[in-house]
Amino acid sequence: MSGIDLSTDYLGLKLTCPLVASASPLSRSLDSAKKLEDAGAGAIVMYSLFEEELRQQEETAARFLINQSIGHVEADSFLPVDSGYQHGLDQYLEQLARLKQSLTIPVIASLNGVSLDGWVEHGKALQEAGADALELNVYYLSADIDESGVEIEARYLELLSELRRQVSIPIAMKLSPYFTGLAHFVKRLEQAGADGVVLFNRFYQPDIDLDNMQVTSQLQWSRSADSQLSLRWVALLYGKVKLSIATTSGVRTVEDSLKLILAGADATQLCSVLLEHGPAYLGTIKNGLRDWLIRHEVASLHELKGQLSKQRCANPGIFERSNYLNLLDSYSRAPGVRS
Repeated sequence: MSGIDLSTDYLGLKLTCPLVASASPLSRSLDSAKKLEDAGAGAIVMYSLFEEELRQQEETAARFLINQSIGHVEADSFLPVDSGYQHGLDQYLEQLARLKQSLTIPVIASLNGVSLDGWVEHGKALQEAGADALELNVYYLSADIDESGVEIEARYLELLSELRRQVSIPIAMKLSPYFTGLAHFVKRLEQAGADGVVLFNRFYQPDIDLDNMQVTSQLQWSRSADSQLSLRWVALLYGKVKLSIATTSGVRTVEDSLKLILAGADATQLCSVLLEHGPAYLGTIKNGLRDWLIRHEVASLHELKGQLSKQRCANPGIFERSNYLNLLDSYSRAPGVRS
């Protein structure tokens, strides 16, 4: 079978392939970004621009470059002025411009903000620099015992609504799974102007070092099993909302990506597997997608999308509570294991 069509529509953008390079250090290098494009990536999400880091840089610059003083007015003129100082936002915008100039695939800027003013200001700058879309990396863990779920959702919606009024490029909200009514919240995000959602942000969990009696944290690669949480929610949301749905965390193989597309995903983002095996490994997965479609005589990914969502699968209850009960009832002990 010739002419296999791997294209997909995501955030109103036409992608040649559903495999998107997720936000990672790979986009800091023009060489790595080119390798991702050569391997067949449908789009690239840039590394995240963190508002907290920018604020810290601004405070440091104000202290040492703008308000510098050594205590004697007569000697202040001898202090060196660093004309080469470059703000983190400037560096990010320059890298975005380089990527846009060198690549033909869409470049999605990733913004991790904490304040209304910061999101709007930086979002506008990213649009002006040529970003094809914005991915809002909402990395917020609510640990305030007095903060309700309603207040948390209101914060997200306010940030999104104000940014939507200021920028015209597509906006995707990257969410955590920790929402009481996730489906309802996604619908509200759509009504507030979101063009898509990315499911799910994976928090890096703390651990405890028993030998040194210290709380530690370390980077851990995602596993294929991590994608199953996204699969459930993609399948539940497909056909219920009009915005684009992408997944992240746990996409490591051809099978991982195919399952999510069958559940209804428009795009599947890859990160850990590319950091482990290099940018070119995306091409291995893309070739695997094409080979699978050829073997199963499917001409286009569009034919697969959503075929096993809750809306279309033969057993929709498998995505809900009834499946949990059925699995427990079907459990049997291994031979030789006592009760």
